[in-house]
Amino acid sequence: MSFVIAAPEVLATAAQSIEAVGTTLNAANAAAAASTTGVLAAGADEVSAAVASIFSGYAQQYQSLSAQAAALHQSFVQTLTASGGAYASAEAANAAQAVENSVLGVINAPTQALFGRPLIGNGANGTAASPNGGAGGFLFGNGGNGFSFTSGATANGGNGGEAGLIGSGGAGGNGFDGGAGGAGGRGGWLLGNGGNGGAGGSLAAAGIAGAGGAGGAAPLFGWGGNGGAGGFAPAGTGGTGGAGGASSGVGIGGAGGAGGSGATGGDGGAGGAGNGPLFGVGGAGGAGGAGDATGGAGGAGGDGTGSLFSLGGDGGAGGAATGLSGAGGDGGGGGNAGGVSGYSQAGAGGVGGVGGTVSGSGGTGGSGGLGGTTGVLLGVAVAGDGGLGGVAEFAGTGGAGGTGAALVGMGVGGLGGIGGFGSTAGGAGGSGGQGAALVGPAFGGAGGFGGDSLAGTGGNGGDGGDAGGLLSFAVAGDGGNAGAGGVLANGGNGGNVGVISDGTFTPALFGNGGNGGNGINGGTGGTGGTGGILIGNDGANGSS
Repeated sequence: MSFVIAAPEVLATAAQSIEAVGTTLNAANAAAAASTTGVLAAGADEVSAAVASIFSGYAQQYQSLSAQAAALHQSFVQTLTASGGAYASAEAANAAQAVENSVLGVINAPTQALFGRPLIGNGANGTAASPNGGAGGFLFGNGGNGFSFTSGATANGGNGGEAGLIGSGGAGGNGFDGGAGGAGGRGGWLLGNGGNGGAGGSLAAAGIAGAGGAGGAAPLFGWGGNGGAGGFAPAGTGGTGGAGGASSGVGIGGAGGAGGSGATGGDGGAGGAGNGPLFGVGGAGGAGGAGDATGGAGGAGGDGTGSLFSLGGDGGAGGAATGLSGAGGDGGGGGNAGGVSGYSQAGAGGVGGVGGTVSGSGGTGGSGGLGGTTGVLLGVAVAGDGGLGGVAEFAGTGGAGGTGAALVGMGVGGLGGIGGFGSTAGGAGGSGGQGAALVGPAFGGAGGFGGDSLAGTGGNGGDGGDAGGLLSFAVAGDGGNAGAGGVLANGGNGGNVGVISDGTFTPALFGNGGNGGNGINGGTGGTGGTGGILIGNDGANGSS
């Protein structure tokens, strides 16, 4: 690079010359000081003394001003020297950068020519003319982000670029005027997170807003990208949330995007699956969007599968109904979990959305999501709990608990979800999930309590989950109590010791049946469950 406004070596030479001038002036001033600052009087009279004093005073003032000028001179020399050094350092850095770019250019040239992609370096971000982000380098580099449109006609966001061996995927661009969000780019094959999906574009006119983009996958070490949120549609239907990206190695599946709000809420996106050789964790489902007439459903949780440790993602909550007589969205189901051994726990179902609360044709609360199912060959399997029912005039039903099964180990069924509170009718509690183990303890999930009602009918309690196995001691789940209200409601039945398979109940040898739930206001109490054939007690009946 040629020098345009400054040459460091010229500045250094000028500083040395100016410093030499200052040294000469200082020497001359010092030599004159002795003879000029102390002038002797020519005679003993007063006039001679006054003349000598005047000349000496001028000389002293000159020496004082010369000292100040010397200090300023030295400061100027130091500044000039430092400026030359700064210019030299900057030029050295520019030269090093040029060398680095030159080296990378040589390294990247073959792959750039053959594949249109560098070996090392980040991918280019998308543009209006080319919305998709570029791919990162084959070895190192993040994918470029997709382009987000902000004006013009309906347009989808650009997709994020993928990474190479190591790097993160680019984020998807946002959609515009009802366009879909772009998908996130894939993370590095060895290390890196998937890119997040772009948000769907909002839509002012009637219709369906843009869906959120899906999150990018993470192949080995990394998290899946989160799904993008759905777009807003005040006169139509909110966009669906994007699905979370999957993780196939050591990581977590991405969360699903939230559904967009609108006259009708959009559904939440599903959580990404987490399927690893040792560990697997599914992503959470996205929440449903709020809607004036109907809330959107929550997204399902992602499944988790690993040979040692597995967790299913929780389902997303249902969207609320913002109108006076709207229905809340249902909660999303919990993700399943399973593996060969170790610990496995499924995700819980999402909470049902709040419904409209005006009397008359009031809204309905969303049902709680189903708890996820889990199973292992050797270890502990815990099923997901059912989601709570939504609050409304006619409240939502609690979700059923999932089934937990282990061949050798412990199986635990999920709890039934509690019914929602309703001003006219409470929601019924969800049934408890089954717990099963061929060898080992098994526990059925308790049924959910019925939802309370302000002045109407309380919800019925959910039935307890069955539990059992060939060589296991089982404890079945208790039935849920009925919800409080002004009208009778029944308690749930206790679970039995045994397992239902293909619609056929097979009693177990050992275990205690679950107790029946209590009824209220004259409602029937639940029947106690049957105990084991050889050893065990039947459950107690619930009170009326």
